[in-house]
Amino acid sequence: MTLQDLIDRGTALSPDEVLTEAKSRDVALPLGAGTMALITLDNGLDHTRPNTFGPKSLASLNAALDSALGRDDVTAIGITGKPFILAAGADLSAMTGMRGRDDALLVARLGHAVFRKLQDGGKPSFAFVNGLALGGGLEVALHCTYRTVQDSAPALGLPETMLGLVPGWGGAYLLPNLVGAEKAVRVIVENPLNQGRTLTGHAAFELGLADAELEGADFLEQSLLWAARVLTGAVRVERPEVDRGEAWDRAVQHGRGIADSKTGGAAPAPYRALELVAAARTASRDEAFAAEDEALADLMLTPELAASLYSFDLVQKRAKRPAGAPDKALARPVTKVGIVGAGLMASQLALLFVRRLEVPVVLTDLDQDRVDKGVGYVHAEVDKLLGKSRVSQDRANRLKALVSGAVEKADVFADADFVIEAVFEEMKVKKQVFADVEAVVSPGCVLATNTSSLSITEMAADLEHPERVVGFHFFNPVAVMPLLEIVQGERTDDATLATAFATGKTLKKTTILVNDSPSFIVNRLLGRFMGEVGRVVDEGTPLPVADGAFAGVAPMPPFFLLSLVGPAVALHNSETLRGAFPDRFHVSPHLQAMVAAGKTSVYAPDFTVDPEVAELFAPPEDGTALDAPQVRQRVLEALAEEARLMLDDGVVAAPEDLDLAMITGAGFSFWNGGLTQLLDREGISEKVTGRRFHP
Repeated sequence: MTLQDLIDRGTALSPDEVLTEAKSRDVALPLGAGTMALITLDNGLDHTRPNTFGPKSLASLNAALDSALGRDDVTAIGITGKPFILAAGADLSAMTGMRGRDDALLVARLGHAVFRKLQDGGKPSFAFVNGLALGGGLEVALHCTYRTVQDSAPALGLPETMLGLVPGWGGAYLLPNLVGAEKAVRVIVENPLNQGRTLTGHAAFELGLADAELEGADFLEQSLLWAARVLTGAVRVERPEVDRGEAWDRAVQHGRGIADSKTGGAAPAPYRALELVAAARTASRDEAFAAEDEALADLMLTPELAASLYSFDLVQKRAKRPAGAPDKALARPVTKVGIVGAGLMASQLALLFVRRLEVPVVLTDLDQDRVDKGVGYVHAEVDKLLGKSRVSQDRANRLKALVSGAVEKADVFADADFVIEAVFEEMKVKKQVFADVEAVVSPGCVLATNTSSLSITEMAADLEHPERVVGFHFFNPVAVMPLLEIVQGERTDDATLATAFATGKTLKKTTILVNDSPSFIVNRLLGRFMGEVGRVVDEGTPLPVADGAFAGVAPMPPFFLLSLVGPAVALHNSETLRGAFPDRFHVSPHLQAMVAAGKTSVYAPDFTVDPEVAELFAPPEDGTALDAPQVRQRVLEALAEEARLMLDDGVVAAPEDLDLAMITGAGFSFWNGGLTQLLDREGISEKVTGRRFHP
């Protein structure tokens, strides 16, 4: 098959709806610097859809570059994107059309062949990074001679290793040779394996990815002026010399340590990427690009990529069309939000609601001091956003004016359309809160609870209108974690659910419908996970052995997770689940002792086990110690059992919802496909339940 054959297979490899068009226009540069052919990457759809690079779109860019390079009157080439988006990388839907390694190798070579024209065309090239630039979107910029970046650009990075791939269109060679191996390893391995962390425009400039950082709505105009000054010699771009000595080897070795801790050696992509970075110190560009081609072709055929594509489909498609959600036409407008409580969680909720909905938000609590503290937190966070130029002065003033507080609910909740409680996790307290709120709100007001484990049905049982109560479970930190579990009680009606889903969408959260059950999705699965780990430690397995058994499965070791969520919170969840399912859920006496002793973390500040905690977790003299693979197998078998029971009981509609929840709410990796894909791939599903989760 030829490159042209691959490009012509457009329906399988690059659907029209994600086709990126490279639209060029001439710009007369100021200061007598000549004419620039400015190429704008634009998929021709609405401005919220990212540009992506598939075979057809690469062919379009190739044609635009050839046209510009062939003109004598063009002195330079510029590349930018539609508003706020340069490009989101490769068109991952194209990966599903690959029929073998030869196809994969052709796509890898096609990207290199097109992008390198920005280096080899004989004319200076400029990338004006005006927004999101991930994967191939950042690589096209790296091929350019010079780069500017908008300070407010939300996300720049090379996330390929998170997906089971490597930066295969020049990134693994160009980046370390631009900023050094240490920074390159951070962008290529460390950030992607830490929940897909990316860089802001400002951080990318500080790292050395861009030669100039510019701000404001006239970013493109400023970039063109800067480019003209470069071309006329008024601005000279100087870059620090890259350390090619022992620091390069140390950086690669550090990256291998990160890959070991995050994947346990189970995912090949980060190790392959590190091999490319190591070789980039001495390899020629042609040698390095050929090695990237081979690596990309190999990795496109792995189970990890297949799982990543499954995960990508979940977060891009299923997350936007939640299974079981009622007709959105039933949703009622939300013009005012009430929040019961003014503590940290309630204050985080207030900040999110006011930023996304831009409607009045009012917090209530037991006394004025608590109310003032909660409102003050929101105002202070808005001021921080202003200080970082994330909001304008006018918008900051407007947001702060929309947030208020009161002690008496009757004074402020009468005209609220949506009231959410964020008070102490105790059923009696929450029932009383809803009784008080129902007495003062309108009949159509939705009553939402942020409970992490308690029954929505029981919470609503004594109300006059239980049909308007819905679970609205956020994850901490509220602004960062994308998942929102929307929990349907036995009497929750469709209008309430539709309003909850519409509100969640406006809040820009990934929403999943959950039928009322103890601890819902993520906390139930994590409860089983942590309970089983606690059980093996109680039986005699040393704590460090148990903690080291889950690299490549969970985003962090279980006892690090325990320290993060707090032992008291974890104990409460365990006790709730044991109360519901006493035959499966374990409450660790060691954990109880830890909470009783007031210990908030298993680890000391230097990440060694706290000696006092080690004493509390001392194994029994006649205990049974498992090794790490045995611990891993036993815990995964418990998770397979729990996942199957949740599906059989109708907690969620499908295994895809379990996986979407674990990816977005618990940080389970893309390249595992969340949870159920991993259980299928390792044969654990069939061993425990007699069948796979997926065909």
